[in-house]
Amino acid sequence: MSDDRYSRQSLFAPIGQAGQQRIRASQVVLLGCGALGSTLANALVRAGVGRLTIIDADRLELSNLQRQTLFDEAQAAARAPKAEAARDRLRQINAQVEIVARVERAGPDNIARLVGRPDVVLDATDNFATRYLLNDLCVRDGLPWIYGGCAAAYGVCMPILPHETPCLRCLFPTPPPPEHAPTADTVGILGPIAHAVASLQAAEALKLLSGNRQAVRPVLYTLDLWEGHLASVRLPGPEPDCPCCGAGRYDHLGGCA
Repeated sequence: MSDDRYSRQSLFAPIGQAGQQRIRASQVVLLGCGALGSTLANALVRAGVGRLTIIDADRLELSNLQRQTLFDEAQAAARAPKAEAARDRLRQINAQVEIVARVERAGPDNIARLVGRPDVVLDATDNFATRYLLNDLCVRDGLPWIYGGCAAAYGVCMPILPHETPCLRCLFPTPPPPEHAPTADTVGILGPIAHAVASLQAAEALKLLSGNRQAVRPVLYTLDLWEGHLASVRLPGPEPDCPCCGAGRYDHLGGCA
């Protein structure tokens, strides 16, 4: 591997050569390849992760191109599966990274098989049902994961280290009703918010992958790019009464460990 490719990243003292080697040996699973996911995939492949698995069942359409900068008009016209289109483009960006595309929709019956045992899981989904499923799996299996979401000009990000930081169900024991969970399909989306949230998620992932776990803080990031607000709320430890990481109930997976 040429030292030149990652020289500026390795010059960043918290990563260094040792951290870059850890990144190169890492495995990442990305659930979703829309606005957040395609931006995350691009960032992590350029950073030199060893293996990236992209899971997404959707196909491209023209309206995606406003914010999903990894793709182009030809791919949208062909209605290419997002996971495969991302894989093909990313192989042109960094042939050293192993990229696996899974054109499947995650559910209780297959999510464990799809995710496996990576070093970190990245949430780029667009619905809370899948996020709660992912939370149960990651807490049960001890997998660090990074929650992210955005709609309109608003976004959120939260790193989750099972049994060290609060999990998603510590903060929100039950999924919000659809009318309280706006999406790009219901309220639209400002393209830059997806890139802002994905940048936060990618930075948290690189902390973990480079061996800087202590740099991951238990915080909930919130952003509103239209109003110019950026905040990080420090969170307490895991909630003892949490049905998931406290009681060990993995209801969204269909049962207990």
